[in-house]
Amino acid sequence: MIKAVRKPAQNAALELARKVLSIEADAVRNLIERIDGRFLAAVDLILQRSGRVVVSGMGKSGHIARKIASTMASTGTPAYFVHPAEASHGDVGMIEAGDVFIAISYSGMNEELLEILPMVKRRGAKLIAITGNPDSTLAREADVNLDAAVAQEACPLNLSPTASTTAALALGDALAVALLDARGFSAADFARSHPRGQLPRQALLRQALLHVSEVMHTEDDVPRVQSGSSVRQAVLEMSRGRLGMTAVLDAGGAVLGIVTDGDLRRTLEKTTDLGALRVEQVMTPEPKTIRPEALAVEAVQIMERHKVSQLLVVDERRALVGALNMHDLFRAKVL
Repeated sequence: MIKAVRKPAQNAALELARKVLSIEADAVRNLIERIDGRFLAAVDLILQRSGRVVVSGMGKSGHIARKIASTMASTGTPAYFVHPAEASHGDVGMIEAGDVFIAISYSGMNEELLEILPMVKRRGAKLIAITGNPDSTLAREADVNLDAAVAQEACPLNLSPTASTTAALALGDALAVALLDARGFSAADFARSHPRGQLPRQALLRQALLHVSEVMHTEDDVPRVQSGSSVRQAVLEMSRGRLGMTAVLDAGGAVLGIVTDGDLRRTLEKTTDLGALRVEQVMTPEPKTIRPEALAVEAVQIMERHKVSQLLVVDERRALVGALNMHDLFRAKVL
């Protein structure tokens, strides 16, 4: 006979949902004080490995293990999931010397995992355990044990893995992100491993929608001289600014011209007596400019069309507000 399902009152369901979320949030929050030398040892163990990371677990822990392996693999740490029951039927051959084996079991006493531990160690892999029981067999046999204990499960019966699996998942994410940071894994690296995903498209879209104001040099970082300055002053300002150019401004701060390395080379082909010259005699008048609100890709188009590698950024009155060169666009990955 099928038992009738009791329909909870709406208020009781909402209260229970809030309690579940509170218990699971506390489970993750309490992990913070346990991020210590053991966590660093686990990170170092993975960074020093010559093989791959193999993640394993049974039941709900197995689902968490799959997700951790997937997250690591997508963030620069080669990893894959092995089912412990399948491992004892031949899949242990996937594990090699130089690998790091991450075993997840809240009790630390899962039979399928314990059964394959001798084979894992015999094959030369290092062992990281994620358990809720530091005195368990799995924890004791591990090279590093990460404590994922929780005060209680979110299940009202305190039986179904809920808070414990959330804590294990969060700990795995912390490991993956720490490894990502240690390797200097970038958004471009992420895009290469997610060619069809929305996230790399969003990252590329953000780069495409960068504005000039977000990548340009501003204030004292922009080389500038007043009209009437000597070429020597211009050269000194160019050396200070290290942008391969200096702007030439009128008394009101509006752009009159630009002096670039190319301008100096062309002048030297005509005369070696630069000391007697003023900037107006060597500058390029009315240079190509761009507004700060323009897209950075527009700056690329102007540079390519006019075969220049620097642009001055001006406001509506042609007053100088910034500068950028091709290297700035490379660094911003617009190019």
